Parts: sequence; C-alpha cells; structure tokens
Amino acid sequence: MNSMFDSDIEVVDIENSIKASYLDYSMSVIIGRALPDARDGLKPVHRRILYAMEHDESKSRTTFVKSARIVGAVIGRYHPHGDTAVYDALVRMAQSFSMRVPSIDGQGNFGSIDGDGAAAMRYTEAKMSALSHELLRDIDKETVDFIPNYDDSEKEPDVLPSRVPNLLLNGSSGIAVGMATNIPPHSLNELIDGLLYLLDNKNASLEELMQFIKGPDFPTGGIIYGKKGIIEAYRTGRGRVKIRAKTHIEKKSNKDVIVIDELPYQTNKARLIEQIAELVKEKQIEGISEVRDESDREGIRVVIELKRDAMSEIVLNNLFKSTTMESTFGVIMLAINNKEPKIFSLIELLNIFLTHRKTVIIRRSIFELQKARTRAHILEGLKIALDNIDAVIALIKASADNVVAKEGLMREFKLSEAQANAILEMRLGRLTGLEREKIENELKELLKEIERLENLLKSEALLEDLIRDELKEIKNKFNVPRITQIEDDYDDIDIEDLIPNENMVVTITHRGYIKRVPSKTYEKQKRGGKGKVAITTYEDDFIESFFTANTHDTLMFVTDRGQLYWLKVYKIPEGSRTAKGKAVVNLINLQADEKIKAIIPTSDFEKSKSLCFFTKNGLIKRTNLSEYQNIRSVGVRAINLDENDELVTAIVVVRDENEALTNAEFRGENSGFDESQNAEFERKNSSFDKDENEILASNQSKEEGFEFKDENSQELDPSAENLEQGGKSLLVVTKKGMCIKFSLSRVREIGRVARGVSAIKFKEKNDEVVGAIFVQDDEQEVLSISTKGIGKRTNAGEYRLTNRGGKGVICMKLTDKTRDLISVITVDEGMDLMALTSSGKMIRVDMQSIRKAGRNTSGVIVVNVENDEVVSIAKCPKQDEFEGEDEELD
Repeated sequence: MNSMFDSDIEVVDIENSIKASYLDYSMSVIIGRALPDARDGLKPVHRRILYAMEHDESKSRTTFVKSARIVGAVIGRYHPHGDTAVYDALVRMAQSFSMRVPSIDGQGNFGSIDGDGAAAMRYTEAKMSALSHELLRDIDKETVDFIPNYDDSEKEPDVLPSRVPNLLLNGSSGIAVGMATNIPPHSLNELIDGLLYLLDNKNASLEELMQFIKGPDFPTGGIIYGKKGIIEAYRTGRGRVKIRAKTHIEKKSNKDVIVIDELPYQTNKARLIEQIAELVKEKQIEGISEVRDESDREGIRVVIELKRDAMSEIVLNNLFKSTTMESTFGVIMLAINNKEPKIFSLIELLNIFLTHRKTVIIRRSIFELQKARTRAHILEGLKIALDNIDAVIALIKASADNVVAKEGLMREFKLSEAQANAILEMRLGRLTGLEREKIENELKELLKEIERLENLLKSEALLEDLIRDELKEIKNKFNVPRITQIEDDYDDIDIEDLIPNENMVVTITHRGYIKRVPSKTYEKQKRGGKGKVAITTYEDDFIESFFTANTHDTLMFVTDRGQLYWLKVYKIPEGSRTAKGKAVVNLINLQADEKIKAIIPTSDFEKSKSLCFFTKNGLIKRTNLSEYQNIRSVGVRAINLDENDELVTAIVVVRDENEALTNAEFRGENSGFDESQNAEFERKNSSFDKDENEILASNQSKEEGFEFKDENSQELDPSAENLEQGGKSLLVVTKKGMCIKFSLSRVREIGRVARGVSAIKFKEKNDEVVGAIFVQDDEQEVLSISTKGIGKRTNAGEYRLTNRGGKGVICMKLTDKTRDLISVITVDEGMDLMALTSSGKMIRVDMQSIRKAGRNTSGVIVVNVENDEVVSIAKCPKQDEFEGEDEELD
C-alpha cells in the first residue's frame, strides 16, 4: 500500500521551487502589468483600453459612451484584473495635466490638478482622441502580432502599430518587481524633428540630436533648470531634472505680488497652497501677507501677496527651497523590448521606434500587395470575360449548374477558380461600356500600386522616405509646440561671468536692512557740504555701517556672537538711492537676535592674508584668511567671546615678509607655549577665563623680549624698536579718543575658534574699542572722525609703536563739540571719504581736502551734521577733482 503512494510522490527542492515561482510572478508583473513597451509606449492595460474602444460596438471611436461600458468591455475580454485599475488608467489617459497629448477625450469630471479624484465611471463618458487613431491605424492590416486573451476566447494585439513615438511623447511611470520606470513626456514637434534627423544621419551623436530634442516637455509647463540632468538621462537612461514653477511679478499698492502661472509636473496645487500657508504661519518663510488661488478654466493663477518690506526674489528663492514649487524628476528610461526590460538611452529609444515603424510598414505593404494582387487577378478574369462575352454567356447558358459552368470557364479561358467564381457572380450591369471602362482603369491603378509596393519592399531608401512622409504628416496634423521652458542653471554656467564688474556702495541699517547702490550714484561735494539722502530709514532705524566693494567681491558677515557668514556682493539686491533696502536675514541664515557687527569685502582668500577680529573689551584675534573660504550656509564660529564681550570690527591684513620667522619663534621652545597649550588655545569652543588668558599673554610678552616699564609707559626697549619700527602694524582706537599701535608680527595667527589676546587696556571704565586699521608704514596717513563730524589726517608715524596690551596714547582730543570718536580709516590718494549719519544722509569728501593735524588735536569740520550724528565712515573710489577750503573748528 505504501509503495503505491510512494510511487506517486515527487520530491521537490522547496528553495528552487520558490525561486522559480517568484521569477514567474516577477516576469508576469514586469511584462504583463507595470512596464511599457518600447515600441508603442503603452502598458498592457492602456493598450487593451484603446483596442477595446476601437472595436467596441458602441462606436466609441467617434462618439462618447459611458466609461463603465468601456471598462466592462476591457475586463470582460482582455484584462484579468479589477475594474478600478482599468478605470484609473482610463482617467489618467484623459487628463491634460498628466498626458502631453491625451489618448482619450473625456466628458465629465476626470479629476483636477488639485488632487480631486474623478467621478465614478457611471457618471463619465469617453471616446478615443485623434492621437489614439494614429496609435491604432493599420492594425487591421496584419501589421502586428495578435496573442490569445486570458481565456483564449479572443485575440488581442501584442503591440500597437503606433505612428507616433508615444513612449517619449506621453512618458510613462511604473513600479515592477525590483525595477521601476519614470520616463518624462516630450514635445511631439521636437521628437519628429529628431527622428527625421536620425533618418538622415544614422550615426548622429546625442549633441546633434539635442539640437532638435531640447529636453522633457511637461503638460503643466514650468521651467527646467539645468541641462546636466537632461544630458545624463539621454546618454545613460538615468538622470535628475530640476523643475520650477513659472512665475511673474506684479505690483499692487507699492507691494510685490508673486503670481504662479505654471506648476512643476505632478505637483498638487491645493497641497502646495496649504504648504505655503503653513510655512508662513510657522514663520519659516517671511514676507508673505496672503496666499490665494485665482485659477479658472483659462489656467493656473496662484497669487502670493508680499509685505511692503519683502523682496520678491528672496521670497521666491525661499519658496523654491522649501516647497514643491521646485521639484526633481528622476528619469529612468526603462521599457520592454523583445520581452526583456532594459534601460535605454534616447538614441536607442528613437531607433527602436524607427525599427518598429519599418516593420509595420513592411507588414502593411505585404498585406496591401497581397490584397492588390488578388484584386488584380480577379479584374484580369473579368476583363477576359468582357473580351469574350458572347462565348462566356453561351457557355454559361449551356451549363447544367454553376459547377459545370465554373469548370467550363476555367477550361475554355484558362481561368483560375477565383476568376471563374467572380465571372459567375458578375451582374449584367457590368456589361455596359462604362462599367467595362471602370474595370480597365481599376486594373491599371492596381498594377501601378503593385509596382509601387514591390519597389517599396525592395528599397530601403523608399521605405525611409515613406516613414519621413508619415512623420511630417503627423507633425502637421497635431503641431504640439513646447510649453516647458529650459534655462541654464547656476551649476551649468559661471554666474559671475554674467555679472559686470561695478563698484557698489553697500549699506546696512541698525535694524538689519541691506542694499547696494552703484557708487557713481553719489556725486562728490565739498568738505562741509550738507550731503544728499542715501537711504530712507524707518523712524526707529538708522544706518549703522556701509562700505564700497566690487560686485564680484565676497562679503564676510561677522556677528556680535562671533559667527561668520559668506555672501557674494552681486547677491545683495540692488536698490535706488533712497530705497530702504531689504532685510539681511533673507540673505544669510542669522539666528534670532543675532546682529551683524562687521562686514568684510575681499576678492580672494590668499594664505598671505589674515583676518583680525577686535572686540569691545579690547581683545584681538588673528586667523589666516584661507580658513574662511568655504563657509557653510549656517555660518561658522569666527571667534570665541567672553560672556560680557562682543565683536566690534574685523579687518584683513597682509603678512610681513619676515613674519614667518617671527611666528616660528613664537612656536619655538622659548615661546612660552608648548604643543598642548597651543592645542588648548586653538581648540574649538576654547574658553580661557580672563585671568588665565592675561597670565599667558604676559608670559608670552616677557619671553618675546618685551618689558613694561610701568602702567603709563608702553615704549619698547631699543632693540625691539629698531627691529619693528616702520613695519606693518595695527592701530586700535577707543571711544574716548585713545589708541594703541603695535606691530602686526606681535599677533600670531591662531585657530579659527580661539579666544584671542589683549590688544589694549582702558583708562576709563566706560571706554570701549570702536575701530581698528591696518597700517602699512609710518608714512601712511590716518583719518579719524568724531560723531559730530570733526575729523583730521595724521601721519601714522606720530603714533608710537608700543607693546600689545598697553593703555595707548591720545588719538584725538575730544571736547563737547567733537563728542566721542567714531572710527578711523587710512588715507588713500585714489579714494574719497564717505560718511553716513544716523538720519540716513551721506556725504562724499575728498580726503586730501581735510587738513592734516597732530595726534593730540581735534581737527576740522568734515561733515556738517548739525543735530545729526556720524555713525560710520568708509572709503570709496575718487571722482572728479574739485577745489574747496577747510572750515576750521572754533
């Protein structure tokens, strides 16, 4: 008994069985459901929908019928899946925002770009579009293979003849087992132009083809930024394409209004509006007062109203960065060819379509040739009968039945069975002269057609000419121009090549509003002039600093917290002379309550340059400029500050030729710093307390050969003075008119996040550092100016070279008329002085027109501020010379 059962049992390796079963399932999904055919660009469900509509008795080729009827025909005959899947596919084929050229004309609610679903299939109607007829044309001429449907009761096409490159025209997306496809839509006009060029140039390169096929063309329009992703996708079959919404700016009551006209492909408009509103509510995007949807049947119109002080370009950039107004389309040009999935390049897909068209035309020509030959054969028999009509009639009359008559005709006139049957079925009306002429003419035309088809099948050139004619016919019939713009991205071009070299005046207010204005806007005035309005400020705002820079220069923003940010001058919005400017927080990622204290323009990041930081409490720190050339968008730590300290200014200095040796001596065995101390000094988040730092600075000073005589005497010993006098130095000034000058070599370069060392000590408790300059030599002139517009020029040599960390000497004699010292700058022959007041006035003065005065003097009136105050001074390029007299201070 057991032996009988044992003989029926088959031993199966379960691992191999599972592998085989899963492989069968995977190939079924890949071939039969998820991926399109490379020839007609359709998945099986789309192909079955169109074929069912073509042959449905409802005549859905020309009239609208219920979608439910179409779905029923598809699932009943061809598609062994649920009705929901079929209807969803039908709906997408009718959506103008999903398909570049819809395959189905829909009547009713077929969904919207807001993500609304389509109405139930019993409420909507559909018919084939004009494009679908071109996909199915000649399908009844044996142009494609037919395969059994799922129950072998009917036949369905394995592929459609497709006279249009539908895969690239409408694109496709789908996820199979272990693979996915995501092919973008394209412009039909460009595709046909590319195919025509490829027919004439078999070995055309991708660069040549892209002269015609520029890139994807999405049905929702938008703007494609950058060609790198397109080129990569066309060359390898994979790439990433960045798409942005198309917008324009309108003006409304002195406010900018951003209007969205087109959206990126597959972007949900309603969800986008909700996303923008949420970001505005959470204050992640500032400057937006209202968002509303004004879209209608004419097209998309999403209105984003901005606040009065908001800049449309900055808000737009934030919207692109934070919302789906900018998206990335990942191209994967994967399709089925010869029953195998493969990723294709653009040229491969175009060649596959051309090969498919050649096959279709050859099979159609063979079908038509066979049909023409059959018809010509019949007409030749009819012509023989007409030529011998009397004998034919007599033979038929003498025959007992049709069989005898047929055999007689075949025997007497050498006719085939088909010809004999045609003669027997011929009506008497065909015996008239007119009908005889028609038969002869038809035969002549058929013989010409047969000759044409035979020549076509023999000639590759004629075959390609026919393909060209059909492609041109399709282009003329549909004429679908491009709607998606393609623009170069900043990654593809060097944006600085497009920016002219111009000198700019950059201003920033106490509340953080920044702008740039061409320096030529401000005309030069004589010393003592009233100036002209340089900026309109709010009542509680005033200009805090300004400087001149080239558009290609880099700006380094240093904040009161010791953080440093990086920005190009040309990225600062240009404004009019009286414009308020735009909030700097929209340009750099400042933290809450973080305030900019210094803005340093530079044209390079050479290692021969250093960045010196000066704090309110009199500390200085020097770091190589090269450490700041690659700054993150969130900024980096520039200097560690004490709890009660803040940054005052920062300047760029150039190293002395012999300074490398000095710095090496600082790091030597006798420098007072071993390696562990250096590491501790420069490490991130280093924080010496004040006493410890002063001890280290004192030790360093003693071992470098410096010696303090007492608190009020900071002169160097003779040997040190002989070595350093006249070299490069730093001059630090305080609010109470004191200054100290010490050699640049006395401040060695340290790490980016170190604390720094003492630069000056204060005689008065309420004193603080207000400025610092880099002095090249003692012949250089120093220009100092007070808050009441009193200033003077003084040779740098008049300021004694002393040790870093002393109390300094008098820089300017201060009185009630001068008030506090505001800052100092160096005098250059090719530069003018620009001074700004707290009310927003700016005056341009020739530096040479300001009288020279001694160190311990007040100076002359440089700016007539009356009830105003000078808040900042800077240098700018010279303009035309003028003559003027000094007005001395009483």
